[in-house]
Amino acid sequence: MQRRQFMKLGAIGSVAAFSGLPLISHARSDLKIKKIRYYAAPGYNKPLFNQARGIVEVETDAGLIGIGEGGTPDVVRQCAEMLIGEDPFRIEHLWQYLYRGMFYPPGREKLHGLGAIEMALWDLKGKALDVPVYDLLGGKTRNYVECYATGFRRSNASTMEGRAQDCLEAGLRCYRIGPTGGNGELPFDFYEHSKKTIALCTQLDKAVEGNGNWAVDLHTRFDTPEAIKICDALEELEPYFVEDIIRSENPDVYQTIRNMTKVPIAVGEQFGDRWDTNMLMEKHLIDYSRVTLPNTGGITELKKIIAIGETHYVGIIPHFTGPLSTAALVHVLGSSSPTRCMIELAGGEPEKPAYFNEDFIDFREGKVHLNDRPGLGVVFDRDKADFLFEVTKNTEFTHPYLKSPDGAIHNW
Repeated sequence: MQRRQFMKLGAIGSVAAFSGLPLISHARSDLKIKKIRYYAAPGYNKPLFNQARGIVEVETDAGLIGIGEGGTPDVVRQCAEMLIGEDPFRIEHLWQYLYRGMFYPPGREKLHGLGAIEMALWDLKGKALDVPVYDLLGGKTRNYVECYATGFRRSNASTMEGRAQDCLEAGLRCYRIGPTGGNGELPFDFYEHSKKTIALCTQLDKAVEGNGNWAVDLHTRFDTPEAIKICDALEELEPYFVEDIIRSENPDVYQTIRNMTKVPIAVGEQFGDRWDTNMLMEKHLIDYSRVTLPNTGGITELKKIIAIGETHYVGIIPHFTGPLSTAALVHVLGSSSPTRCMIELAGGEPEKPAYFNEDFIDFREGKVHLNDRPGLGVVFDRDKADFLFEVTKNTEFTHPYLKSPDGAIHNW
C-alpha cells in the first residue's frame, strides 16, 4: 500500500532562520500512533540507564513505522502509554507533553527514553514524506561530518602512538585518549596519575605532530589541583580539547576552571537537555558541547542546544551512545551550521549490528556522509533483536496536563 494513501500532505517548509529550529509548514497528517514496541539490543551487555541501546518502534494505524534507540524498558513503557492515538507528526507538541505532562521535570534517565521515542517520530515523519530527516531539519549544511576516535580497532600497532598515527592516516580528524589509571582494582593515586597523564599526552602530541590532532578526556577523575596541573602542562601542546576536567554535578565550578586554564574545554556527555548546558555556554565557560543522542531528549532538543551554542561560538562534538544514535547524529550535524563539529566513533569506526542494514551509516575515509534515504535511512530487522513488550493503549491513570487557550502546553 502506498504511504500517501494515508496522508494529506502539503509542501515541506524550511527551518526558521531566527530560531534555528526545525519547522514544517502546511504538512498535515491523518495518522495516529497505534503501537509502540521495545526491543533489547542483542549482545549489548552494558545496561546503563544513560547509555541504553534498546530499539523503539512507533507504528501508526496505517502501518508506517519509525525507529529510535535508547531508554530503559520502564521509562519507554510509561512514555509510550501517553502517546497511543496521538498524531505522530506533532513532534514538538508530543515532546512537551512527555516532558511536562507528568508535572515533575524529567531526570536524565527519562530524557534518554524520551529521546528514543522522539528519534522514532522523526524517522517516521521522514518516511511518510519520503525525505531524509536532514531535509526536515533545514537541509544539508555540509557534505560529511568529521570524526574523532577513541581507540582505533583497525590498527595493528602495539603502541598508543602507532594507533593514533594509523587513525589520522585513515582520515579521522582527531585521536582521543583518557587519563592513566582508574582501571581494574588498583587504587587511583591522583598525584601519580596527573604526572603520568601529562607524560602520556606529551608522547601523543609528539607522535601526531601537534596541530590539534589529539584530545584527552580526564573523565572527571581528578580534583581541582591536579586537573589544573594537567591543563597547565597541556596548554603549550594545544590539544583539540580537554574534556570533563572536573566533576559535572555543579556546572558553576567551570567559572573557576575557565579562569584557571586556557585549554579548549569540552563538557556534556553526562548532561541532558538545554537547561543542563545553557549557563556554561552563555557565560563562555566551555568551547565544545559533548551532548548527544538520545541523552538530550531527542533530535529537536539537540538542534536547540546547537543553536544556543552557535550564538556563543561553542562547537558541537557529541559523545557516542549507540549505532542508530550515531546515524541520527549525522542528520542533525549535517543540517547544522557550527564550523567546529565532529562525531565520536568508539574504536574509530561505526558499529554495525546484525539487526540494521549493512549500509545504515555511510562511513568512508574517516568521515560519515549524509545519505538520501527516507527517514534516518536505517532498516531494522526485528527478527534479529529481542522483543520485550508492546504498548497498544494508554495508561488508565490520569496524568497532570494543562493547556492554554491556544492549545500550548503549560505546567500543571
